[in-house]
Amino acid sequence: MKSQELQILALNAFPGGPSAVPPDVAALIERRRRSFGAGSVLFYDEPLRMLRAEGAHLYASDGRAYLDFYNNVPTVGHCHPKVVEAVRRQVGELNIHSRYLFDVAHDYAEKLLATFPAPLSNVVLTCTGSESNDLALRLARKVSGGEGIVVTQTAYHGNTSTVTEVSPSSYKNGAPPPRVRMVPAPDPALFGNDVAQGFADAVKDAIAAMEADGIRFAGLLVDTIFSSDGVYANPPGFLKAAVDVVHAAGGLFIADEVQPGFGRTGEGMWGFSRHGVVPDIVTMGKPMGNGYPIAGLVTRPELLSAFCNDFGYFNTFAGSPVACAAALAVLEALEEDDLIANAARVGRHLTARLKRLQGRAPITAVRGAGLYLGVEFGTQDGPAPQIARGLINGLRQRGILIGAAGRFGNVLKIRPPLCVTTAHADELVDAMEAVLG
Repeated sequence: MKSQELQILALNAFPGGPSAVPPDVAALIERRRRSFGAGSVLFYDEPLRMLRAEGAHLYASDGRAYLDFYNNVPTVGHCHPKVVEAVRRQVGELNIHSRYLFDVAHDYAEKLLATFPAPLSNVVLTCTGSESNDLALRLARKVSGGEGIVVTQTAYHGNTSTVTEVSPSSYKNGAPPPRVRMVPAPDPALFGNDVAQGFADAVKDAIAAMEADGIRFAGLLVDTIFSSDGVYANPPGFLKAAVDVVHAAGGLFIADEVQPGFGRTGEGMWGFSRHGVVPDIVTMGKPMGNGYPIAGLVTRPELLSAFCNDFGYFNTFAGSPVACAAALAVLEALEEDDLIANAARVGRHLTARLKRLQGRAPITAVRGAGLYLGVEFGTQDGPAPQIARGLINGLRQRGILIGAAGRFGNVLKIRPPLCVTTAHADELVDAMEAVLG
């Protein structure tokens, strides 16, 4: 099966080479190639030149408005006026590092921490989810005394050297080092009706295998909606058995909330809360500042103290007044625009429509919660990544942006800004039906 597995970034990427694009886009592609070289990644068979954005739409140089079902970063909507004004006001007033005192950092920290279970009462601010997960791994290894980390087979947790080790989906060649062990995603197709026990047993076996090799266990790190694995959200509560295994083995549970956090599941702020667990460490990233680079880690005071007794941590740009102003505006917009309830309402409507489409299309599963959904495609021959790829580019031609995920690249990944409406959901499913037809 390994030869069929696909790297996540490759699923949605511009393949390069000849492309029938307008001259302005072609010129920018060439400039990108010259300046950024092999490290550049563009989306779609025909890349887009974007000019502006608002709400759930991006506006391109071809004169079209594109409905965004791909981008979870602007969680409250592209260029949300509350966030824009907060950044504009703060950057014109004060922007310094966090070794000085300023009110907005504490206003934000207190409002953010109020959304967590009581034991999780300390926050460390960073700039990216990669930095948050890097720090979480350092903290878990320090507190546990171990090195071994368990992740899922197609996990993605970031880009630093340490975090790339625990991101199997980033590897084009090779595999993570021995101190990182992989378990299958919590897929009912693999574990049957008892996903909780099956996933917990897989974690237990991975811990036993690493310890048999002389590697002490440190923790389990999962994205609590398993987005890169193909989106696995249900049944609620299935993670608890695995977390119990982790704690019994002396490890820590790290909940990566970059993707499912900030209300995306429609069932409260955090993905882990659906499972009735309290993580030891929670990491956050992209949606935290609606596009402004702020991220963070939340944990128990005694765990943070144990780490800080041996190591200092300071980040020049993390927790700056402008970053905190942007992030505070996001929390306020989530409340004022009632976006968590909207995620639940629109998510239910979209899920129902996708399941009706399932009866008329090669869809093998519709999974997820709220406004994070995965639509899996397959045929009698197995996973069908060619259908997902065709949809990505076919929908782009119809003015809808979307991406794919999963071990075999056959899962359409739906994660729009939380301001989308049922009309937008209908537009997506109608377009999918047309492309599949």
